[in-house]
Amino acid sequence: MAALKGNEYWKIRTKDGRDKKLTPEELLTKANEYFGWCLDNPLKEETIVKYKEDYELVGVSKMRPLTIEGMCNFIDIAVNTFKNYKDIEDYMPIVTRIRQIIYNQKFEGAASGFLNPNIIARDLGLKERTDFTSGDKSINAIFSSDILSADSSAQEDS
Repeated sequence: MAALKGNEYWKIRTKDGRDKKLTPEELLTKANEYFGWCLDNPLKEETIVKYKEDYELVGVSKMRPLTIEGMCNFIDIAVNTFKNYKDIEDYMPIVTRIRQIIYNQKFEGAASGFLNPNIIARDLGLKERTDFTSGDKSINAIFSSDILSADSSAQEDS
């Protein structure tokens, strides 16, 4: 049975929307668990090492970069859910702190050579801006109307 027209049931509700999957404190705790897991479980690369005449397959630990996507998978929430948390006042400082930690770990890992600097720079939105056109001199824009007026005055002079 549908609600009656003109009802005002919405006025007696006690909250808006459904409950959040995680409280801000739980989000921070789960994020810290993810950071710890990444430190305790580095990526492994197998490489062949030669010593004298012997060859040996050796596992080398590599830094595992922290990512928003990896954290969301770890704590079982959608990436969009995490992105939406930044707009909720109680979650804003937690989300900002998590993003700062992830950014810092990637930046320091790339700067020290533990992570690929090109991939991390692209991921962090870092760019080196180089001017290939003017040699760092000022560029004066020339509009087509300026060229047309210069051509017409040159034709009038001849």
